[in-house]
Amino acid sequence: MSRLDEIKRLSLLGLLAGSLLLTGCDFLFGSKQDDTVDDVLRQGAIDPNLTQNIIGYVPILPIWGGFINPTDVFVGYDEMVYVVENGGPNPGLHVLDLKGDRQNFIPITGAFKVTQDRMLRTFVVGRVNEERNGEIFNLPALYVLTGTGTLNPQFIDTLVHPRNDISRNNTNFRGIFDEQVEFTGIAVTHDNAFYLSRRGPSNSLTSTATPDNAVLIYREDLSNNGSIRNLTPTTSSLRSAMSLSGMASFLAPPQLVFGMSESKDFFMLQSNPAAEYKALWIRQLDNPETGISFIENSSMLNFDTSRADRFLYEGFRFSRPADICIAPDETGYIFIVDSERDSLYQFTRLGFEGVNPPPAAGLTKQVIASFGGRGAGPFQFNQPKGVDYFRRVVYVADSGNGRILRYKLSSDLER
Repeated sequence: MSRLDEIKRLSLLGLLAGSLLLTGCDFLFGSKQDDTVDDVLRQGAIDPNLTQNIIGYVPILPIWGGFINPTDVFVGYDEMVYVVENGGPNPGLHVLDLKGDRQNFIPITGAFKVTQDRMLRTFVVGRVNEERNGEIFNLPALYVLTGTGTLNPQFIDTLVHPRNDISRNNTNFRGIFDEQVEFTGIAVTHDNAFYLSRRGPSNSLTSTATPDNAVLIYREDLSNNGSIRNLTPTTSSLRSAMSLSGMASFLAPPQLVFGMSESKDFFMLQSNPAAEYKALWIRQLDNPETGISFIENSSMLNFDTSRADRFLYEGFRFSRPADICIAPDETGYIFIVDSERDSLYQFTRLGFEGVNPPPAAGLTKQVIASFGGRGAGPFQFNQPKGVDYFRRVVYVADSGNGRILRYKLSSDLER
């Protein structure tokens, strides 16, 4: 082992040992013969060019296992952890506390994504069987629940395609084409309104109906307020919506009296291989004279190579991004999981890849902290589908490995 490798090993051992003292049983730190600890030391996402000024994401142990196909994870305003189970005979929503202890399970057909608003209404993307003209169709649905953090959850509404889209009020049911539509993400705003991303096969630009590849807008009362009409459903651009796979707003738990984002902007992800920019920041402008409009954020194309080496808006930066979340704290970090590249990526709100360097490091650029690769180690994934951030902890739904992993930046271990 080289002197540099030994420095890095001892530094990471110190970080992990320090985290054990700071967080008690949250970090399960074994002996040097412990396989998981060896994996942490061997696979640690530490830039090889750094010396003792190490910064990177450290896994929080134990890993939460025992799931079949978890496709999303979200820590709610009620400070419960929601894990969507999409596999096996009983899809639905696992409810855990912050220690990872399971408190409840709510069966939900076709459960796929989850989020929660400030009224503690929990939204779960799923599927529902409905009869149309004597035939049963399996359609996308958005389930709305209350009391999910208790032992008595209640279903209060279900928004079902295409009835949930006012542009379809005067169009016929499309049979198998409507059955191919999917809801793929929800982004809640400060006023408990929300956006719903959707993808599907019908994307005519001349129809009065909104294309299937779209973002729908909803009011607090769950009524549809139309869609964002200037998104291009089939052509790559800075405002395209080609096979949307996820979305996130700038609002996120925990609940605060002051300081919560009131932005109506959002990020959306595209999984279509032809989409050049697969993560797009869409800005909402509210002009008293012309009304509300949605535009691209072209400033993300300003690549300052004096401050970073990689950027969010690099062409074809991702293969199949599956989920995105935005840290609501002062870091403003953006996290994306790519299910094809089996990786977790981290960026700043300027689109720079990497975390802020430690003050003593003498570095001027962001330090790359993204990591991944196919496998079952603590820094590896198998088709990750969900990501969330809560109180400086990153949560990843590692679908193919049936587990939830948690990470904390090494510089945050004393917080």
